[in-house]
Amino acid sequence: MAHRNWLAAGALCAAIVFAACFIAARPSSADAMLLPIDRAPLVVATGSGERSFSIEIADTSAEREAGLMFRRTMADDHGMLFVFERTGEVDFWMKNTPMALDLIFIGEDGRIKAIKRGEPESEAIISPGQPVRFVLELKAGTAARDGIKEGDLLRHPAISAGSN
Repeated sequence: MAHRNWLAAGALCAAIVFAACFIAARPSSADAMLLPIDRAPLVVATGSGERSFSIEIADTSAEREAGLMFRRTMADDHGMLFVFERTGEVDFWMKNTPMALDLIFIGEDGRIKAIKRGEPESEAIISPGQPVRFVLELKAGTAARDGIKEGDLLRHPAISAGSN
């Protein structure tokens, strides 16, 4: 009888240790990459006026790969601008990203080429279907709320530098 109790206690301890390791290994918002907020606001010229956003700039491979992963919240007037070395086809996904996002695909000239929605934690590929140089990620619904549409012009020093 005592042997069975030891086995049961050992199995229970193993289950607790396994559960603790599993919970500790799960990424949290503390794992999110936080880049400095750029001093210059990003401005979108829409048909109904200008919209301004504070942004983080992801311009290295490591920064672009991490992006907004693990972020649970973001201010309505905040976003992340992905800057690529050259214009080309880009693919995004939302794995490890718990927030729904608007992905705004931007050409070298600063004009919006496409706006797509990213669903939380999805591994579905999100692509504009045409070459772009920049991608702006905002909270889902921001583009519709602020009247941001394809063809609108974005202004920011990183975009101006990319068009040269």
